[in-house]
Amino acid sequence: MKKLAILGAGSWGLTLAWLNGAQHENVWLWDRNPEKVAAMGRDRKVLFPLPVILPQKLNLTASLEEAVRDADVILMVVTVSGTREVLRRLRDEVKLPRHVVLVNASKGIEFPSLKRMSEVFAEEMPDNPYAVLSGPTLAMEILNGLPTACSIACQDLEIAEALQRDLSHDLFRLYSNTDVTGVELGGALKNIFAIASGYMKQKQLGDNALGALITRGLSEMTRFSVALGADPESLYGMSGLGDLLATANSPLSRNFQVGARLAKGETLDDILTDLKVVAEGVKTTHAVYELSHKMGLDTPIVDMVEMCLSGPFSEKMIVKSLMTRKLKSEQKETSGKPLL
Repeated sequence: MKKLAILGAGSWGLTLAWLNGAQHENVWLWDRNPEKVAAMGRDRKVLFPLPVILPQKLNLTASLEEAVRDADVILMVVTVSGTREVLRRLRDEVKLPRHVVLVNASKGIEFPSLKRMSEVFAEEMPDNPYAVLSGPTLAMEILNGLPTACSIACQDLEIAEALQRDLSHDLFRLYSNTDVTGVELGGALKNIFAIASGYMKQKQLGDNALGALITRGLSEMTRFSVALGADPESLYGMSGLGDLLATANSPLSRNFQVGARLAKGETLDDILTDLKVVAEGVKTTHAVYELSHKMGLDTPIVDMVEMCLSGPFSEKMIVKSLMTRKLKSEQKETSGKPLL
């Protein structure tokens, strides 16, 4: 890898820049906000998500053209809602060469289009190789020097393995995969259940209930993803189960925080305004709720989270709704594969 461009200086983009800027010579970090870029450049200090010093050799710019010029790999870490606009700029303004590998590192589903991120990239940049990076990636832990592992998926296994070698780090272990749909959906869907987990934790519904939530949440994630063409095994990997366990158990997760604050009676608008960062699980919930009903899929926890996001919904109503559903077998099989 001769040059790596990282687009988006949010908490995850900054973390990826911190990781890669320390081990590669030609890494560029871009953000659309010139004032933010200038502030980072003055003393290399970043205060959010926690105080950290950016590597001196990391290049900072507010020019998209400068960031991606001669890059062979681009990490896209802008919000899901902002991704399409940046892709169009890369296509129409920058005229990005076809050989440049685009790696999506944002987790979500575009709303209201209901498009997966691979579909968005295919529509806007169909000639460039596409990969997705996903897994348990709580930025504050990594910036504190704590390790994690993720999945890097591309339909072209050679590209996935090359990215695996280039982007791995002492704190950041990558596993290659060719199931793009499964890896990107695992990272997107777990945010929904992190919202539910935060709600349950705040309401003190107990560890038994949380264990049930995570297990049944994984079932819904798998059922939904397989219906869209994913390999069910991917949902038991880093991007699925790994990310679900991390975010559903951690107050560091912004989606967990959304659920906890909803349980306190705060409005969704106030929560999102106060967070000052994007909680992708909110729009992902809306998207999965719509998609699951269009496809005729049973996603009761997604339905409950959608109701919580759409208006007041007490824990008694939630518990009764979930606990009084029709009883079923845990060993039911579909196409020869066990369905949780």
